Amino acid sequence: MGMRITNKIMQDNSLSNINNNKILQDKLSTQMATGKKITRPSDDPVIAIRALRLRSTLSDITQYCDKNVEDAESWLKVTEDSINTMTGVLEDMYEQFNTGANEHLTTANREVILEALKELKDEIYASGDADYAGRGIFTGYRTSTKLRFQEDTTLPYEITEQVDKSVMDDITYVKMDNGTNQIGEINAGNYTDAGYEIDDTAVSRETLHRLRLSYKDLDADMVPTISYYDASSAGSDPKEIPVTVVSKYDTTQDAYQAASKMTKAGAVFIPETGEIILNEEAYKALSSTRDYASTESVDEGKISITYRKSDWKNGDLRPEHYFACTANPGTDEAIVHNGEKLNGEESQIISYDVGFNQEIRVNTLAGECYTHAIGRDLDDMISILEQVGDVEKTVNTLDGIIKDDNTSNEDRVIAEKSLAAANKALTFLEEKMQKMFENGQTRMQNHLNTTTLALTSVGTRSSKLALVKTRLSSQKTNFKDLVADNEQADTAEVATDLKSAKVAYDAALMATGKITESTLMNYI
Repeated sequence: MGMRITNKIMQDNSLSNINNNKILQDKLSTQMATGKKITRPSDDPVIAIRALRLRSTLSDITQYCDKNVEDAESWLKVTEDSINTMTGVLEDMYEQFNTGANEHLTTANREVILEALKELKDEIYASGDADYAGRGIFTGYRTSTKLRFQEDTTLPYEITEQVDKSVMDDITYVKMDNGTNQIGEINAGNYTDAGYEIDDTAVSRETLHRLRLSYKDLDADMVPTISYYDASSAGSDPKEIPVTVVSKYDTTQDAYQAASKMTKAGAVFIPETGEIILNEEAYKALSSTRDYASTESVDEGKISITYRKSDWKNGDLRPEHYFACTANPGTDEAIVHNGEKLNGEESQIISYDVGFNQEIRVNTLAGECYTHAIGRDLDDMISILEQVGDVEKTVNTLDGIIKDDNTSNEDRVIAEKSLAAANKALTFLEEKMQKMFENGQTRMQNHLNTTTLALTSVGTRSSKLALVKTRLSSQKTNFKDLVADNEQADTAEVATDLKSAKVAYDAALMATGKITESTLMNYI
């Protein structure tokens, strides 16, 4: 027997259905007004969950595309501009060396080259102080520290350079003094003084083995240590080369020749020039260094030199950007920098996240392009040009004295003896200068190659970043479309559904009104 349907039940059902229809109208009206499919998660949990995921992904892509990639592009652009500036300076240097190597230099030519090299030296590291948004671009993690000292500073640093045998070179040393004074110091006012009388037997030249440090004007009161490995010390403690400190201005012994007088393997450290002169035995010992496969944890091919420098000039490269070093060693304020370099570890690489599980390195370290060797090569070239100029002035002065009718015979004899020495020294120095120009071409080309390699690396990263940016832009557009498809209501469809719901609602009201007019009393 079925359940009896009363008017009350019919009224309740009609009101419930009318209310549901009204709820639908409200939902459609809200979608029409907001343009969104849902206004709260409970409206459609599936759409809500998908919206969270899509929005999160779109937010990440926007961060990568609009912030990280843009920052990385700017950083790389500043880096590229700085290295390009340095490349231009190096090319100018190469041209000066090329001129010196391929032309017979007059005094005027030489002076032009000398002044040009001095000016270029001031410019070579200037672009290394470039920054991006206040952060140094060549200084690793120390982005708040400039590449160079910005003023004359007194601050002791104990520095350890790790080099290999390839940095050793042979230099021609021209001896042109009498143990007290140099030929280039002779002038019209002192040529007859006993301390300035020099004959040609005092002038000589020889080839010396040199290990040039990255800095000059070093502390003379600290004897540098030179440690190395050979076959007998591989896998154990390194050996050391005995070092003697001799000032360039020591009048009791010649700093450049002191090493040859050592009976055992040894070296002479000249603090003013930052050079270590090796005797034959020491040179052979360091030349034999190599890395042994049996000891993977140690690179026996490395030669370590530890020294100290306290006086820094405006424009000097700061050692903490290059070497393992300690500022204020032996004090409570001691700060250790780059200790990991002693273990051969790479450090201070700055990378930006530019995609999901994708990074791009943005920084270039100072040692990759702004090397000390550039400035030191210029120091050597400037020094020989100045020596040639000084001795040439002496030659001209003495020649003028000899030709002067007012010069006494006794003074003329002294001048002639000194002139012979000066001419001999000038010949040796000009030959040395010519070879240095020729070798300098190769050195400058190597510096250019190093800089070009750094520039190529930056360009490669920029090209990769451009591809990443293109891909991210495409992904950003796609995910915006997905977000819109997931969340945005179809206005035309919603308008049609709303109209249909209104028609149904009106019809329901009319039908319900008709039904509820009839009751049981109508049939009694």
